[in-house]
Amino acid sequence: MRVRPYAGLPWPLRWLARIVTVVLALGLVLAGVVTVIVRQSFPQVEGEIKVAGLAGNVEVRRDAYGIPQIYADTAEDLFLAQGYVHAQDRFWEMDFRRHLTAGRLSEMFGAATLDNDKAIRTMGWRKIAEQELPMLSERTRRYLDSYAKGVNAWLAANPDASQRSLEYSVLKLQNSGYKPEPWSALDSVAWLKAMAWDLRSNMEDEIDRALAATKLPRERVEQLYPGYPYGEHQPIVTQGAISEDRFDETAQPRTDGADALSRAAQAFDAVPSSMGTAEREGIGSNSWVVSGEHTKSGKPLLANDPHLSPAMPSVWYQAGLHCRQKSEKCMFDVTGFTFSGVPGVVIGQTDKIAWGFTNLGPDVADLFLEQVKDDTYLYKGDWAKLETRQEQIKVAGGAPVTITVRSTRHGPLVNEVMASVKPSGEATAVALQWTALMPGRTADAIFDLNQAADWHEFRAAAALFEVPAQNLVYADTDGRIGYQAPGRIPVREKGDGTWPVPGWTGEYDWKTAPIPYDQLPSVADPTEGYIVTANNAVIDPARYKPLLTKDWAYGYRSQRIVDLLKAEIAKGKLDAAAMSRIQQDTRNGFAATLVPALMQVNLAGPSTEARQLLKDWDGSQTLDSAPAAYFNAVWRHLLKGLFDDDLPQQARPAGGDRWFEVVGNLLQTPEDPFWDVTTTKDRTETRDDVLRQAMADAYQELSDRFGAEVKQWRWGDLHTLRLTNATFGTSGIAPIEMLFNRGPVSVAGSKDAVNATGWNAQIGYEINAVPSMRMIIDLSDLAKSQWINLTGASGHAYHANYWDQTELWAQGRLLPMLGARVHTLRLHP
Repeated sequence: MRVRPYAGLPWPLRWLARIVTVVLALGLVLAGVVTVIVRQSFPQVEGEIKVAGLAGNVEVRRDAYGIPQIYADTAEDLFLAQGYVHAQDRFWEMDFRRHLTAGRLSEMFGAATLDNDKAIRTMGWRKIAEQELPMLSERTRRYLDSYAKGVNAWLAANPDASQRSLEYSVLKLQNSGYKPEPWSALDSVAWLKAMAWDLRSNMEDEIDRALAATKLPRERVEQLYPGYPYGEHQPIVTQGAISEDRFDETAQPRTDGADALSRAAQAFDAVPSSMGTAEREGIGSNSWVVSGEHTKSGKPLLANDPHLSPAMPSVWYQAGLHCRQKSEKCMFDVTGFTFSGVPGVVIGQTDKIAWGFTNLGPDVADLFLEQVKDDTYLYKGDWAKLETRQEQIKVAGGAPVTITVRSTRHGPLVNEVMASVKPSGEATAVALQWTALMPGRTADAIFDLNQAADWHEFRAAAALFEVPAQNLVYADTDGRIGYQAPGRIPVREKGDGTWPVPGWTGEYDWKTAPIPYDQLPSVADPTEGYIVTANNAVIDPARYKPLLTKDWAYGYRSQRIVDLLKAEIAKGKLDAAAMSRIQQDTRNGFAATLVPALMQVNLAGPSTEARQLLKDWDGSQTLDSAPAAYFNAVWRHLLKGLFDDDLPQQARPAGGDRWFEVVGNLLQTPEDPFWDVTTTKDRTETRDDVLRQAMADAYQELSDRFGAEVKQWRWGDLHTLRLTNATFGTSGIAPIEMLFNRGPVSVAGSKDAVNATGWNAQIGYEINAVPSMRMIIDLSDLAKSQWINLTGASGHAYHANYWDQTELWAQGRLLPMLGARVHTLRLHP
C-alpha cells in the first residue's frame, strides 16, 4: 500500500503542506536536529517507572539490540508489561495497524486511503473480530485486557505527539486534530484477521485463471498451472494416509463475469498488506526439524524463516516472557517472535518445546460469480434478498463517506467496492466466501502454544489455530519431533476451488462442517528423522483424500533442503552451523534445466560471451556472481517474451517455481503456441528464437547498466533491498521518505532459492520478498538458540535499534536469543 497523506487535501493546501513539509524536513536533516526531536519518543530502558494496573514488580531486561526479556510473578503482569514495552517501541505501527484492520485509515490520512477502507469495510474484519471476542476463553480475554492496560498506561504517560514518535509529528502537518484513542482487546483480535488475509492461499490464482481464460482457451490456461511433481519433490508428510470417498472435483471455469472479476481484483489490490505480503507469489517460508539421531547433541534442532515482503520496521518483534516461578497463576517461560499489538509469542520456544510456522496455503477462499438484479440475487431458481449494511467512513479533512455493503449467502460482493459494474453475460457480481469471515478462536491458540509442555498439549493448542492455516513443525527437549496441519479447511459439494464458480446453482456450495481436525495431516517422529516444510504439497493425494488445495508451491525449496540435509547427514551429525548454512543456500532451482537449453541455441554477437558465464556455473546466486546476474536477466526476459503477449497484465508471470514447471514443460515442446510471439504477424517463432532473444535482451540490459565487461557484472548490484516504512515511507515526498526509509542493501539469493529473496520479473530485480526473520533452536540447550530480525526492535527512526540487525541479516549471521543484559527497567505498581 502506498500512503499519500496529502492527496485528500484541496490542491492549494496540498501544495502548501508539501512545501512546508519539504522545508521542514530539509531543515531538520541539514541542521542535524532530527535526532534531538525524535529522542523525545525513545523508550526509557533504565531506572524505574510506576505503571497503573500492575499487581507486582516487573523487570524488563534488554540486550544491546534492544530486545526485551520480561520477568513477572503473574501472567496478567507479564502481558501488561508486554503491552507497555510494545507501545514503547512500536506504538505508531500498532495504531496504524488497528486503523487498517478496522477500515479507518482515512481518519488518519484523509481521502488518500479511502479505497483501502472501503475494501476492508466490505469484508468486515472488525465485525468478525467483535463476534470472536466473546467466544474466547475467560483466560484469553483477561490476558488481552491486561495487555491493553499496559498499552494505555504508556499512552497516558506520553500524551504529546513528540513523545509518541516522529510519525505523529509529521502527521500533525496534515491532520493536527488527530489523537490516538485507548487500546482495546478488540484491537488485538482484529489484527489476526489481517494476518489471515495476507496468508490467504490461492484467491488471486482463481482470478488469474479466469482472466487468462478471457484470452486463451482453457487447455492453454491449464498449461500455466501444472500439477505438483510428486515424483521429484517429496511432500511434507510421507507416512500414513486417510481413505474416504472423494467428492466431485469437476468444475467448469466461468469467464462470463470478467468485468466483475476485474473489479474484484482491484478491490483485493486495495487491501493494505499488514504483514508485508503485497507480492502474492513472494509469500512462503521454510521450516524444518531434525531429530536427535542426526545431531551432534543428540537432541533436535529446529529452523524457521518466514518469507514476507520487506517492511520497515519488520513485522516481527523479538521478546521473552518469563514467569519468575512457574505456577498455576503464571505458566509462561517463552521466547520468540511477537506481533506488536498482540500479546504472547507467535513463533519460538518455551522451556520445553519449540515450534515454527510456514504457510500451509489450503484453499480456504472461493469466488462465487453471482447474478444480481436490483436488491436480489439468484439462488437455486429463486430470487433471494441481498443482505445489506451501511458503513460510514470518517475522512480527515473531508466529509464522511457512506458505502453500502451487499452480501449473498456466499459472502460480501467484493466487486462493488471500487465501482459499479456493467452486466457481462450471466454473472454480474463476485462474492467472497472465506474462512476468516467466520468467527473462531485463534487467539486462544496463541496462549495455549505459549504454555504447551509436550506434543499432546501442542496438538491441542494447534486445534484452535483456525485461520490462517499454517504448517506447524515441532520439537521438544525430550527428543520428539512432529508436524501438524491445523486450520478450518472447507469441504465443497463440487469443484476443486481453482476457478471462480457460479453461485446461483448451489452445486458448488461449502458443506457445513470443515475437514475434521483429526483428519488433517500430522506425523510424529518419522522414520527419516527429519521433517521439511517450504509451502510444498503436504501429502500425496493418492494416499490422502480430503482436498487441501491444488495450488502448492512446487517443492523446489523443500527438495533442496531435503537434499542438503541428506548431504549433511552423510558427512556426520548436524549442528546449528549446518542448519544455518542450509538457510543461506542460494542455488537457483531452475538453472540445471534452463542452462543446458540455452547452451544448445545457435547464437551470435556479444551475448555469446555472456552465455559463456553459465558454462561452468553451479547455480549459486552470491553477491559477486556474474553468472547469477546474467542468468536472472535471461530468466526475466524469457518470461516476458514468452507470456506477456498472451496474458492480461494481472496474470503475467512474476517468477517463482510455478513458472519453473511451466517453462520446463515448454522446453520439451519447441513448437508450442506459447513460443510464438503474437505481436509479430509476419513470422512464427519457435523455442530457440525466444531463447536467443532473451539472451540478447539480457546482455543489452546489463551492458547498458554496468558496461560490456561481462565478468564485472555482479548479482548484488542488481538484487538490492530497500526498507520502506509502511506509511510515510511511501508519501511521495523525498525528504519525508528519507526520514523513515533505509537502504539499499545488496542481498544474495533469489526467488525460490532456500535463501528466498524474491523479485518480480515484470518490474525488475529489486527485492520484494525476504526471509523476514530467521531462527535456529537447539533443544539440547535452549540458551544456545539463535535468531535474527530483518530490521530491529525499535520502530523509532534514528534509534540505534531501528535497523541494527539488517546488515547481520544480509550476511546470514544470527544473534543469541537470550543475549547479555545491557539495560534494566523496573516497572512498579
